[in-house]
Amino acid sequence: MKKITTAFLATLILGSSLFSATLSKKIKNGSLVVYNSNLGLVHEERDLELNTADTSIIYKGVAKSVQTDSINVEISPNVTLYSQQYRFDSLTQAKLLEAHIGEKVEVRLLKNRNEFKIITATLLSHSGQKALVKTLDYKIITVKSDDIMFEHIPETLITKPSLVWNIKTKTDTKTTMKLDYLISQISFKSNYILNVDEKSANLTGWVSINNRSGKKFESTKLSLLAGDIHKKQMRPELLRKNMRAFGAMSDAPQVKEQSFEGYHFYTIPFDVTLANNETTQIKFVQENNISIERLYSTTLNNPLYQRGEQKSDVSQFIAFKGLSIPLPQGDIRIYSQLDGKTILLGENSIKHTPKNSIIKIQTGTNFDLKVSQKTTKRSDRDGWFNVDMEYTIINSADTNKTVEILVPFNTHKDSKIKTDEAYTFTKGNSVTFSINVEANTTKKFNVNYESKK
Repeated sequence: MKKITTAFLATLILGSSLFSATLSKKIKNGSLVVYNSNLGLVHEERDLELNTADTSIIYKGVAKSVQTDSINVEISPNVTLYSQQYRFDSLTQAKLLEAHIGEKVEVRLLKNRNEFKIITATLLSHSGQKALVKTLDYKIITVKSDDIMFEHIPETLITKPSLVWNIKTKTDTKTTMKLDYLISQISFKSNYILNVDEKSANLTGWVSINNRSGKKFESTKLSLLAGDIHKKQMRPELLRKNMRAFGAMSDAPQVKEQSFEGYHFYTIPFDVTLANNETTQIKFVQENNISIERLYSTTLNNPLYQRGEQKSDVSQFIAFKGLSIPLPQGDIRIYSQLDGKTILLGENSIKHTPKNSIIKIQTGTNFDLKVSQKTTKRSDRDGWFNVDMEYTIINSADTNKTVEILVPFNTHKDSKIKTDEAYTFTKGNSVTFSINVEANTTKKFNVNYESKK
């Protein structure tokens, strides 16, 4: 067998066989549910062969971030599980030396300036860069730790994140081992692109999966769950069963969405490889020819507290509704075209949005619209106030604009509002005016407010 020094340890890690039970390296029916809350649910199945002499199963290759109290394992009823451990021995020279104490090793000794000789010896102890060995002729000598060579990695060292079960089996058994467990340090985030023209838009949605779990998921069935879960109520076995049902839809050409227990599952219709310490992006939404509306809105002061005159900017929005699928929370960027050039109109974020909901995205502040509010008369008495307000809207644009003006007001049954403009109440206590202002004009209107302070 080829002898190695510590410089060649990495080549042995992949080839070491550390367990007596025969567990297939190939994963069957592998799947992963990723949540937008730093959580993932892993399901794996492997072929397992045991005989009555086996006392342990070592399941190599789990994620470093495994939550050991979430593990759900299924084996044949002929097998009894006694205990479970999570093991991961990061291979170092010190650990390899410690594992070989009392064992035969080979030592490379300098014979002359350009030659070495190899001797066989028993490793007695080690300390940093030095080690004590006993030669075949019973001499105890001090050697450099770097000059000790090993034939194998001892079975006491487990060099990949692994789960270890101590077992007893009644009969020789061939079965399928099924494993579910939760992991942390994996999450997804949605990102949206809205390309708009004058009256319509196209929406593209991407999901970015950030995998820092310590495991590479190779060609796995991937699902995403959007919603805010209460983690202590997670039931891995229940979610795994439903995850399998969603996986059955993977023959479809598009990402599939399905509601479940107040959440929304998105099933990716192809196997996905998620490398560790990488971010993977997958397109999951494409909605074209969405009818859009441009809105303009500003919120002014409560007339109870308004003094003098104050000017306000007007925020502009793009709104649309009627999407056939729900949208997970995420960032959204709005683009348009001007003379063949792409222009960023704004960026914002959306919350978890049910299907057929109105989506209203603030893109920024409108350059051409300004609103001012001015107190023209005020009389306060015995816990009441009476205020005359003048509102002015300036539209410097070359097109007509309808501006929504929201005025907080302490309304109750004896409150009074007098004005020539129509108004409604928004969210209970905001007096809301929708004022149409023609291009390149200024419009004014007056309102009298009377109420208790």
